[in-house]
Amino acid sequence: MLRSRLRPLPVLVAMAITALAAGCSSDSQRTDAAAETNPEPPSVASVDDPETRLAITYDGGVLVLRAADGEVLADEAMAGFIRVNPAGDERHVLVSAPGSFTAFDLGAWTADHGDHGHSWADDPELTEFTIAAEEPGHVVSHHGQTTLFDDATGTMTSFETHELADLSRSQPELTTHQADDAHHGVAVRTHAGGWLHTVGTSESRSGVRVVSPSGAKVASSEQCPGIHGEAFAGEVAVFGCEDGVLLVDGRTIEKVPAPDGYGRIGNQAGSETSPYVLGDYKTDPDAELERPTRVSVIDTGTASLRLVDLGTSYTFRSLGRTPSGDGLVLGTDGSLHVVDMAGAKVSTSLPVVEPWREPVDWERPRPALEVVGETAYVTEPASRELHVVDLTTMKVSATHELPETPNELVGVTG
Repeated sequence: MLRSRLRPLPVLVAMAITALAAGCSSDSQRTDAAAETNPEPPSVASVDDPETRLAITYDGGVLVLRAADGEVLADEAMAGFIRVNPAGDERHVLVSAPGSFTAFDLGAWTADHGDHGHSWADDPELTEFTIAAEEPGHVVSHHGQTTLFDDATGTMTSFETHELADLSRSQPELTTHQADDAHHGVAVRTHAGGWLHTVGTSESRSGVRVVSPSGAKVASSEQCPGIHGEAFAGEVAVFGCEDGVLLVDGRTIEKVPAPDGYGRIGNQAGSETSPYVLGDYKTDPDAELERPTRVSVIDTGTASLRLVDLGTSYTFRSLGRTPSGDGLVLGTDGSLHVVDMAGAKVSTSLPVVEPWREPVDWERPRPALEVVGETAYVTEPASRELHVVDLTTMKVSATHELPETPNELVGVTG
């Protein structure tokens, strides 16, 4: 098993950036003639041989796996509670650790500067591109922008996602915006270059605000108590509330009420190809840990909400979407349930893991679902396994043993 030396992540934006494309084979070395005919560095679009890879956190670090065969390509030791978030470029993930977000290059592709855009997989590497955050929170990638939220300060930091492509040459240019009060929030950049972000304090959260690039308020709503999470259905942003959801489309904000007085939706899964968003659904405001058995289907086209009874509970790491827009829910009964979003019903189910029970502590490992293309990846902490599900056939196509107990899971396609 590969293991890196334990090291603390830096807490300031790094001025030195780790090279992504170091170490090319001799047959790909650049000649003078090639330099003359291809003087510009290749773009991300020139990559034609990407390799799907997975980042899996555990108590003590992050594993990087080749998805095709489950081989562990890297084991980066880290201190503290570690989380991983998609960076948006299908090569990097952003690692949340105490004090910072740091870009982890999974090496899913390497731009070849000497072979007219040909590509190959590279070694994973934790880069030195780091953004300070006292309490790193949500990461959102949308419309070519990646936006990070610091819950302790209310600071939002954004950069153009494509600027991660070659950290050896330059680091992304950062743009920041400040919330009125620090809170557990989320933010995203708008088409106009402004910000769409949550509103709240350390004690409560109440809604969203749309601001212009200069910071002037464009639109807002305070009708979303306990606002949490976000997902997109095309260009419509969906934010969960304790009594339904908010739909934000440009400057238009619309509330979709829950069928219950308290109907909390805090985690959502969206799709660029579907007007529907899949959400969780809880109805007990006094529960220490509610284990819900229904999910919500939000139709952004009609501004309506329906509930689907799964007959089993699930957790915030259980939600996903297929490429065609169906919903996916990993139940505590051990099955992966496919939700027909238009019909608001379960269409089929596939047993994948052994039945399990959600731990009270949200940081503790539990089975997690990640969808990459036509494949779903499901972790099973109890057995230290990763199961591979072919969504076209709805069959478990492979199972890989893991050297550590898995917690969070993120995949990149390259």
